[in-house]
Amino acid sequence: MKLVNVSMKTASQSSGLNTPSPIAFWFDLVIYISIMFLLREVYFSEFSFITNGLFWSLTTLLVASILMRVRQVSWKEIGLFKPQSYKRALLATGFIFAFTIISILIFQMFKEQLGLQLAPDRSAENAASKFGDLSGNWMLFFSIIPFIWLQSMLEEVLDRGFLINWIEKALSSTWFATIVAVLVQAIIFGFRHSQDVSVRSITVALIGLAMGIGYIAFGRNLWPLIFAHCALNTMSMLERV
Repeated sequence: MKLVNVSMKTASQSSGLNTPSPIAFWFDLVIYISIMFLLREVYFSEFSFITNGLFWSLTTLLVASILMRVRQVSWKEIGLFKPQSYKRALLATGFIFAFTIISILIFQMFKEQLGLQLAPDRSAENAASKFGDLSGNWMLFFSIIPFIWLQSMLEEVLDRGFLINWIEKALSSTWFATIVAVLVQAIIFGFRHSQDVSVRSITVALIGLAMGIGYIAFGRNLWPLIFAHCALNTMSMLERV
C-alpha cells in the first residue's frame, strides 16, 4: 500500500512537471499573434487574394501545430472530434448561424444610435478585386467556393479552437479566463479582417463573438462552427453572383 502511494505521488509530481505554466502559454500567444499579423504584411501580387489568404492561414496553422506539439495538446482536445449526436450538432449549427445573423442585424439597426464614428463597410466594393467579378458568373463562384470553405474551416480551428484555449490556459483556465478568451479572440478576429475600427471590423468581431459563444455553449466541438461559418460565407458570396 505504501509503495502504491509513493508511486502515485511520484506520478503526480511527474505530471506536474510536464504541465506547462501559464507563462509558457503567454509566450506562445505572443509568438502566435505576432506571426498572424506579420504574415498579412506579406502579399504576393502575382497571386489572387484567396491564394494569399490561404497562405496566411496555412502558415499560421503550421505555427499553431508546432506550439500544440510542444505543449502536448491534440487537435481533438481543442474541438476536432466526432460529435456524440449528429442531431445535436445540426441543431447547434443552426443556432450558431441564426445567432450570428441576428447579432449582425441588431448591430446594423442600432449602430447609428451608438454614436460611434465608424468607417463604412467597403467590403462589397472591394469584393471584385479580391474574388473577381461574380455577377452572373456561376463558373467563377463554383471554382472558388471550395477554397472559401477551406478558409472558413481554418479560421474556426485557429481563432476559436486554438486561440480561445491558449488564452484560457494563459489565464489559468478559470471561468473568467473563458469570458476573456471569447471576447479577446473576437476582437482579434474583427481587427484582423479590417485593421481599423469600422463597421466591417465590428461586424466580423460579432461573428467571432457568436462563434466563440457557440463553441463554449455546445461542448467545444468545432464542427458546428465550421459548418455555420461555411454557410455564412456561402450566403455572402451568393449575394455577389
